[in-house]
Amino acid sequence: MSRSGGKIFTPTNQIRLTNIAVVRVKKAGKRFEIACYKNKVLSWRQKVEKDLDEVLQSETVFTNVSKGQVAKKEELLKCFKTEDQRAICLEILEKGELQVSDKERHANQEASVKEIASIVSDKCINPETKTPYTVSMIESAMRDIHFSLNPKRNNKQQALDVIKQLAPVIPIQRAQMKIRMTIPAKEAKKLREKVSQYITIESEAFEPDLNLVGLIDPGHFRTLEEAIIGPTKGRASIEVLSLKEMTDTGDSALT
Repeated sequence: MSRSGGKIFTPTNQIRLTNIAVVRVKKAGKRFEIACYKNKVLSWRQKVEKDLDEVLQSETVFTNVSKGQVAKKEELLKCFKTEDQRAICLEILEKGELQVSDKERHANQEASVKEIASIVSDKCINPETKTPYTVSMIESAMRDIHFSLNPKRNNKQQALDVIKQLAPVIPIQRAQMKIRMTIPAKEAKKLREKVSQYITIESEAFEPDLNLVGLIDPGHFRTLEEAIIGPTKGRASIEVLSLKEMTDTGDSALT
């Protein structure tokens, strides 16, 4: 930067950006970087985010993002065989290395493992006991099989991977519980709205209490139990009628 007449001027080949995630690639011995929004790079690579404009802070190729140094056109043409900055940004986004600190990388990995374990806990049961696994039990089992995160697959896809890898190690089965809930008529309308987000209702009737029969993910059983038992002072009830085994049909099977 230079000063003149008390004003600060930024050279034309410098751009200042803040709150960024940097992706870097080296070509022909030169470093090129792009500036992205935090948390968006992995979403893009996992095919969750599909709008490039939501990922890139700027369609500008840098030699050093932190210093705001923009790559020269002749360097881009020499190394990428094009001056199309958007196309170059896309190549760097796909092939480059995301720059994060060891502390941040570790925190992101821990969060991903916990989310994957939560998905597995929510969707699966122990077929021998007919009960769900806790998140901590799944995390422990994942450590036992030395599960490694795949940054190119989203957490739902990796949860499917975990289920398959755990199957030879612990009794585990994807399933939904078929349950019956009985809610006293006085609280029925209010509580029905509360529990309906967790249950696929197959039948319901007022007799005069509300009787609901439907399918839930195993991990929601305790949530539903707490939602109806407390407010009704124990007059409501929930029981498991059966377990419906789920079959994997691909990466979209966990929803």
